This record gives sequence, C-alpha cells and structure tokens, in this order.
Amino acid sequence: DRLVAEKLRRRDKRFLKAEPSCCSRLFPVGLSSSALLHVLSLRSALLAGGSSLFSGFRVLGLYSNHVPHALRYHQKHREFYLVTAVGKSLHTYNVNRLGIVSISNSLSDDITCIAADRMLVFAAAGRDVSAFARNKEVVMRYHGHKQEVRLLLPLGDQLLSADSNIYLRLQFDPNTFDVSAMMHPSTYLNKVLLGSSQGALQLWNIKTSKLLFTFPGWSAGVTALQQSPAVDVVGIGTAMGRIIIHNIRLDETLMSFMQDWGPISSLAFRTGIGVLRGHIAFWDLERRQLAAQQRHAHNTAVAAATFLHGEPLLVTNGADNAIKVWIFDQEGGGARLLRCRQGHSAPPTAIRHHGNDGKNVLSAGQDGTLQSFSTVHERFNKNLGHGWFKQKKKKGLSYEALRLPAITAFSSTAARQSDWDSIVACHRGRLATTTWNYQRCTMGAHHLQPPSPHRDAIATAVDITSCGNFAVIGSSCGRVDVYNLQSGLHRGCYGDDEKAHRGVVRGVATDTLNQLTLTAGSDSLLRFWRFKTRKQEEQLKLNAAPASMMLHRDSGMLALSLDDFTLLVVDIETRRVVRKFAGHHGNINDMTFSPDGRWLVTAAMDCTIRTWDLPSGCLVDCFLVAMAPVGVSMSPTGDFLATAHVDSLGVYLWTNKSLCGPVGLRPLPADYQPAVETLPGVTADESEQEVTSEEVDDVYQSADQLGVELVTLSLLPESRWKSLLHLDDIKRKNKPVAPPVAPAAAPFFLPTVPGLTPRFTAPTATEQETQSHLLRWGSLSQRSEFSLALESALESGSFDRPLRLLKDCGPSALSVELTCLTSEGGGASSLLLAFIQMIDSMLASGRDFDLAHAYLALFLKVSQSEPLLRLSARLEAGWAELRASFNQSLCLLSYTKSALL
Repeated sequence: DRLVAEKLRRRDKRFLKAEPSCCSRLFPVGLSSSALLHVLSLRSALLAGGSSLFSGFRVLGLYSNHVPHALRYHQKHREFYLVTAVGKSLHTYNVNRLGIVSISNSLSDDITCIAADRMLVFAAAGRDVSAFARNKEVVMRYHGHKQEVRLLLPLGDQLLSADSNIYLRLQFDPNTFDVSAMMHPSTYLNKVLLGSSQGALQLWNIKTSKLLFTFPGWSAGVTALQQSPAVDVVGIGTAMGRIIIHNIRLDETLMSFMQDWGPISSLAFRTGIGVLRGHIAFWDLERRQLAAQQRHAHNTAVAAATFLHGEPLLVTNGADNAIKVWIFDQEGGGARLLRCRQGHSAPPTAIRHHGNDGKNVLSAGQDGTLQSFSTVHERFNKNLGHGWFKQKKKKGLSYEALRLPAITAFSSTAARQSDWDSIVACHRGRLATTTWNYQRCTMGAHHLQPPSPHRDAIATAVDITSCGNFAVIGSSCGRVDVYNLQSGLHRGCYGDDEKAHRGVVRGVATDTLNQLTLTAGSDSLLRFWRFKTRKQEEQLKLNAAPASMMLHRDSGMLALSLDDFTLLVVDIETRRVVRKFAGHHGNINDMTFSPDGRWLVTAAMDCTIRTWDLPSGCLVDCFLVAMAPVGVSMSPTGDFLATAHVDSLGVYLWTNKSLCGPVGLRPLPADYQPAVETLPGVTADESEQEVTSEEVDDVYQSADQLGVELVTLSLLPESRWKSLLHLDDIKRKNKPVAPPVAPAAAPFFLPTVPGLTPRFTAPTATEQETQSHLLRWGSLSQRSEFSLALESALESGSFDRPLRLLKDCGPSALSVELTCLTSEGGGASSLLLAFIQMIDSMLASGRDFDLAHAYLALFLKVSQSEPLLRLSARLEAGWAELRASFNQSLCLLSYTKSALL
C-alpha cells in the first residue's frame, strides 16, 4: 500500500500518502463525538440519492425510432420544424440545419404515435394522449381509451384518436374492421377516411357519428393513406406492396403501381409534379411509370416520408435512428441526400474517447458502423461507415454480402492521424483486422493479417502504441503479432513457437516508451515482453482467467478483470499485484481509469457502475442503471464519463461532480445497496432558436401579470432613489465656501438684471413694505398635488397616481414632499397613514421593490414622531438578532463542510 501511495504521490503532488486508519483520512483530529455523529448523518443523507461522484448530463446519437414523424410550419419563424419521438420524449429539429431546438418533458410510457397542428403537438403513450405546448410542457391530457392508442389525427378544433377497439364511441369488431390508417380528405368538412387491416375503407362524419360510405378495398390490408394535391384523390398503400390512386367521390381507381419491396410504410405527394414515395420509389403520375428509385435509403423500414410544401425537399425518418432530408435536383427526377442526422441502428459494442481534448467519443455498434460523437455540437459528428471486404464486387453479389461483421474491439490514437490510419478494429469471427482513417472518415487501406494464419482463429484484442506507429494484435489461437501502421507490414510475433499464450489472448497493452508489451491469456497468465526483441521477461500467475485488460500509461497501473468477477491492479514496474477489488456480481464488461490514475471505473452485467479509489483501496462510488452497461470510458480531461448500455442506441454522458466543487467520498461498506440513477436524456443546443407555438409568441406578459409571488424592481435610475438617505451630506458638500457677491451696477440710469437678455429690475420695496406681517395659518397651508392625490387615494384604495407623482420627483423634491406630510410641514396624521398604506400596497404587490424600501427609509428619517422612532429601533434590534443567527449558521455550515473534506 505504501508503495502504491508513494508512486501516485510522485506522479501527482496533489495525492496524499494513504494512512492506515480510515477515520484519520476522513475526519479532522479533535472532532467531538456529537459533531462526529452530526457529520456522519450528513454523509448518509448525501449518499442516499445515488451516485455522489457522477450525475447524468446528456445522451448522444439518438434521433428517431419507428414512430412516424410530424412536420410543422411556423408562420412567425417562416421555417419548417420536424418532430420525432425518441423513447418517452419528443425531439424538435429545424429542417434547414437539422439542429435540435427543443426537448419535451418525459412521459410515463414510450410514445407510440405523434401528430401536430398549428398550435400543439400531440403524443400518445399507452392509453393516454398528451398535448404539448412550446414543444415542452404538457398542457392537457386525454383519457378514456381502454387499449393502446395507435392513430392520432388533428382536425380543426378536434383531435381524433383511435385504438384497436374504440372509434367515435362506437364498438367495432376487430375481426371485421380493424383500424390501421386514418386521414382527413381535403375540403371534406367533418369527414374522416378510415382504412382497416382487412382492406376495407370507411368514410365517416365525425359531427353526426354516421357512416357515409364503405369502400370494399383491394383484398389487402391498408397501411398508409395520403391526400394528393388534387381534391377527391387519395393515395392508398397496402400490405402487399400495391399503391392505388383512388377518387373517393366517384369511387374510381385512377391508377395503381406495384413494388416488390414489401408493405407500403408511407406515402407522400410532391406538389406540382405528382411523385409517390414507396421504399424509396418515385412514380411519375403523368406517365404512370417509375421515375427513379433510391435503394438503401434507410437500414430499416421507413416510418414516414413528407414533402415540404413548395420546396423540392423530402424528409424521412426510420427505425434505424436516422433523419434524412432529400433534395430533387438530379436529372431524370432523382433525389440525393442533402442533410442527415444518424446514430447507431443497433446497440454499441465498444466506446472509447479519441484525442487528448476529450471532445470526441468513438463508438462501434452491432450494425457494423464506426461513428464519432462530439460532446460539443452535433455538427462535429462523424460517421466512418461500414467495413468492407477487400475484394471487388462480383456480379449478382449484393452490397450487404460485402459488409464486414460488427466491430468487437478497437484502439485509436491521435499521434499520427494526419499521416496515416490511426484506428485498428477487430471484427466478429474474423482474424484480419481493419484500419480506419479518422480525418478522412473512411476505412483505411490495410487489412492486417498474420502471414501464416491459423484455421478458425479470430482477432480478440488490439492496442496501438503511444507513438502511433505500431499495432499489437492478439488472436484466439494464442498469437500476438506486431504490425506497422504506415505500411501495413507484419513486423513479428511474440513467443518462441509463435504463440504467446496457450489459450485465447484476452488483452494486449504497450507502455508509454515502447519498452514493454503486456499480454493476458485464458491460461491465467500475465506475461511481460520486451517490445523490440519480443523476448519474455517475466510472467505472473493469476487466480482466474482474465476477461479484459486496461493499462493507464502515465501511472503504470494495469487493471485486470477476471472471470470470477474480481479486479486486480498490477504495477508494471515492480510486476506485483498491488490492489484487489471484489464486489461485482456479474461479468465485468469494461473499465477505465481517470486521467490522474486515481480512480478505476468498472461496468458489469449486474447493472452497476463502480468507482474504486486506488490510493485507499476502497470502493468510493456505486450506482445502478436500468440497462446493463457494456462500455465505459473516462475523458482525458476528466470532465465526462461515457457509457453504452444493452438494447440502447445512444452514448450516455455523466458529469464528474468533483470538478465543479468539493465532493465528500468515503469508503462504502461491503453490503452497500446502490440506488438507481436515471439515464440522462437529450439536451437542446443553446445556440439554436427554440421553437414555440404561434399563440404564445404574440402574448406579452407585463409586470402586473407575473403574479405576487415574484418581486420586480423599478426602471428608474439609481440616482433617483439611492441617494435619498444622504441628502444632508450632499447639500453640505455642495454648499459654497464664500457667500455670493452682488454684480456691479449697470452704468445706466435704470437698474438692469445681468444676463444674455437685458431686463430692467423691479423697483425696490420701501421700508414699510419690507416689514413683516402676521398671517393666518390657513393662508400658508396650501397642499401640493401629491398630498391631494394621496388623500383621494386613501378613499379610493388605489395608489397608482401618487406613486407616479413620486417617481417624477427628484431626490430633493421628494424630500420636500415627505416633509410636507408631517405636522411641522403643514401636513396631517391622515396623510401619514395614507403614505404608510401606499408603501404597504407596494410591498404586497411585489412591484417597485427598491423604491418602496427607499421611500420608507426616508419617511422614517423625516418624520420624527415617537411611535415611528420606536418602530425603527425595534426593527434594528430584530435585524441584529436575525443577523447573529445567520452568522452562527454560516459558521456551523463552513465547519461542517471542512469536516466532510
């Protein structure tokens, strides 16, 4: 233990030497028993919420599923928006850039169908239908279905929803008419056309709930209904692959087409040209022939296809987790791919961070593709495509037969990626490994295979040296070969008899300086080889066969996961096992080190993700997930943890809480029961404009509409109210030093007033006139406009007018107005009461919060009445007591935080 602690402290000066006592590491010396119990209770409360080290951030690579999309046009933004369903949430994209602009709140169940009108987006989940406003909040829920809702159709102010049993509150026999498609014919008021899986069609009036007409059908189930640009003409898709253009007013079939690709999943008409879309098949309705076709548009069945009105663009989505926009600018009416957002169509098998900046995550999926997801923005995502056999396509051989199987393991480096291929991948059931070029986003030029291949052998492990020049590959027959990545040539193999192990090679690794090569095999041996001479130096016998291996090159720590669900950490310098961890109850699928080598994060089939602290040798974090993790990778910068899970198409990111603030970690007991952490969802890009409903865009919320639970400030400048309490100091500073001097008399016989415009002075008053006269108090008691408004407001109860008058006054005028309210200034007690009620109404409404407190402070200073002075003293005493309590609580909280650390 001391050796490992000394080694880690030497590589990172922040590490402290591990003490043998657990309490001395976690709690400061001199802590009392009561304080210790308090800290322990705080720790248990903090750890009760799941992971104390990681929190869900977002998921990468999820765009669409089998649910047909909905297309909206926003009048104010003048832009089309695409709404897709991903699990329990709705994603909204702008069609111009295919950038995600909004994520809805999650529903209780997976979404089965969606629809949209000008104002709202409707989503059906199970038996309930939810209406979303601003593409986020659920504003209304509709209940009443006894089975799962399958179809939604907004029709004016009404929403039609259909399940397998109920429609228009009438009971239908699913054996005779099972609703499978639904549409509203254009210009048909209150009419709905229904298609059934038995092939028949029915036209209903939803206002009178009457059946108007029944179409016998074409002996095949109806799978799609679409209104054409022509009135009364409807496109019908069947389960047998037939497309019918039918006039529902005359009950006459105008034309029909047949395709051999299976059932029709979606139909779309292009305005003005009349093109139908099948799988993808483009039919010319004027010539009644196939105009063009687009094969392999999606890897799975297309969920929906929609033409943008007035534009040569077609939007498609499918269950292959892809959204594609096609543009018709080719000769002969063909289309080409314009924009695409695509993730894995099958769950990922392995993930690793690429590069030293931690901004890209490489992911290999069961669909055979290798993709790179950016943690910064989706526009930096890369699809390196499928692997292909190194041979020319033969006649009659499909492209599917030339694709390589899925990638099982890969290794990458950014050292020489601008010079040659920087990724090497092993494929399921193949001995030859492939190289990939990250910058060109294509498969590389080399297929690495040993010169004398063993029969039925496959590649099982791969590693690229830190310099990026060599690749070390292990196989199931026990061989470990070295290849040059620049030329693709074989440079040798390990072992005297060309076999490094007597069993399957489970892991290979090379150190930082290319001096050592480490191999682990199913024969329970860990062997150390010289990289250049390929001679064995030492071997280490393990307790069980290793399942996988991971080397942290900077610290020289090698992690091994064994078949008995235990973990071993080996120091490659001393060649000794320095740590042994046990706690998993299933196969350990993957593991990764933190950038500083202090933590080891493991993911297993028991649905737990555990973090082990190497200096203390303890488990410090553990949490459960809903789906078993199959891959885990910590970014080189330590900010994110990426995970991949069974039956999930996305790559999930978890933030490292220790980078944002202090995290209290403690050793977890052996019987610790972890809590379930919810997998993170998709977050909208902040740079994209958020789409909202058109009705909400036009509604302005003033300060009066915000509610009394919020406090608003005035829009007056600070100079109008901040200097009210310092008027005496301001007047004292602005007082002139010397008294003003009278100007010299003008040299005319009449006195004048100095200035730009000459004026004559008034005659001086006589001595008799200058004598003072005693006037009655009533002649001086003239009320100001504010005082009169305050008196009238006391009777009406509305103080808006006196408040407006005060807002127009400056600091000096405001002081004069408040002085006039007192008895010394000619006021009355009723005016003082009215002013206090005005301040009370301001505080109750929550408006002009700053002005209310400034006016009240000046009022308490100006009015020197005994009750107000007592009230001011009582307020000061209460605030002093409250401030002392605050300081004591803050001191205790700071002490507790320091004890936790």
